[in-house]
Amino acid sequence: MVIRHTELKKMEQLYEENGNQLVVLYGREGCDKEAFLKLFCKGKKFFYYRARQASEQEQRKQLGSEIERRYSVSLSKYTYAEFFSRIRSGNAAKLVVIVDEFQYIAKRDNEFLDAILKLKVKKLYPGPVMILLASSSVAWVEQELDARLEDNIKKINAKIKLDDLKFIDMVRSYPEYTVSDCIKAYGILGGVSSYITRWNSKKDIRTNICRNILSPNGYLFAEAERFVGSELRELAIYDTILASIAAGHRKLNDLFHATGFSRAKISVYMKNLAAFEVVEKVNSFETGGWENAQKGIYQIRNNFVNFWFRFVYPHLSDLYMMTQEEFYDAYVAPDLDDYMNRYFIQVCLEYLELLNMVDKLPVKIHKAGTWVGKTGNIDIIVQDSVRNNLIGLCNWSQPKLTYEMCEKLFDTMKKAKLKSNYYYLFSAKDFDEKLLALSKEDKRYILVDMTQL
Repeated sequence: MVIRHTELKKMEQLYEENGNQLVVLYGREGCDKEAFLKLFCKGKKFFYYRARQASEQEQRKQLGSEIERRYSVSLSKYTYAEFFSRIRSGNAAKLVVIVDEFQYIAKRDNEFLDAILKLKVKKLYPGPVMILLASSSVAWVEQELDARLEDNIKKINAKIKLDDLKFIDMVRSYPEYTVSDCIKAYGILGGVSSYITRWNSKKDIRTNICRNILSPNGYLFAEAERFVGSELRELAIYDTILASIAAGHRKLNDLFHATGFSRAKISVYMKNLAAFEVVEKVNSFETGGWENAQKGIYQIRNNFVNFWFRFVYPHLSDLYMMTQEEFYDAYVAPDLDDYMNRYFIQVCLEYLELLNMVDKLPVKIHKAGTWVGKTGNIDIIVQDSVRNNLIGLCNWSQPKLTYEMCEKLFDTMKKAKLKSNYYYLFSAKDFDEKLLALSKEDKRYILVDMTQL
């Protein structure tokens, strides 16, 4: 498990505050929130309940039984108010009350959140108490919880999201890998903690893909479709849309022609996929060249879902008829470098953000992004609060980053009506002689290779 120091520090600060606290902790499936909760509870008095997918009556029965066993009490009403009035810390220490996957209760039983709010204001238990409502349903927490609580939303002290891990966390987790291998693993797995911890960095990328993704016994075999279907119904429709996006149909009109679904239907399903953080709209950095930018472009946001629908889903029949190694060599290896270009850009931007944190950038980052043009893209645009710009150019797949690539970038910048005083040039392999000489003569050009990353 990668220890989330920032989130853990925030939790500890809340715990140390006087009075009672109500905290919502959430993140997508695989974020290892359970391990995070165990670490946070170490040395503290706590009560943990894992909610079931069950009826109101069955849920109350399960929670009541656990309280009776834990505290050696007899319950009569089996209400949430009674449950939370019978918990005990055993001493003056603050009690941590955790209801994990609480959305399974809150969706069906209005009394639950009412009792939680009463617990917060000491109407059920004198305290002190820290209430943790944990969930792996990101969409529900971000879009529905506020409506359920209405005016009481202000009684939540904090919402803490366990976001996907950063690339630097993967580097720390895989000491056996080169930076290049870490980038490949990141492009395939993303920052999902449970994926990262089960990937074997003592084995090469090819072996891991074959064993973990392409083998029917692999822990990631069919994981992409299982994840999408874990909260979204009508998987056949979602799979069709995702397969079409992975095949290059990135505008709503293109998806309309590729899928045969109505535009209105596609819009609704794309909204659901975005809420579930599976797809996202690619918004170009705002510049003066808006007429030259592409608009309405979508991409698959989730790294592993993108990998599955790009490389595996279109060839599913062969996956069952070929060996994993044959499948990898035929369908994954030829296009893997092209696929990694997008994720190399993400890694390079994270590198700039880290430099910014320690004041090592010539421009203080106020906002950052990319620009998608009709005839070319700008990989990275960093801008400070007074609109000074820093431009990043990233080369993953070509043998060298060349001056000709920079000239193409300058042409694209003209179309974007963008100027810059600094250029960070990233190359996974090498730089041509002209760029090497230029970087020595002109300090505006900074070359970054894999050893620096």
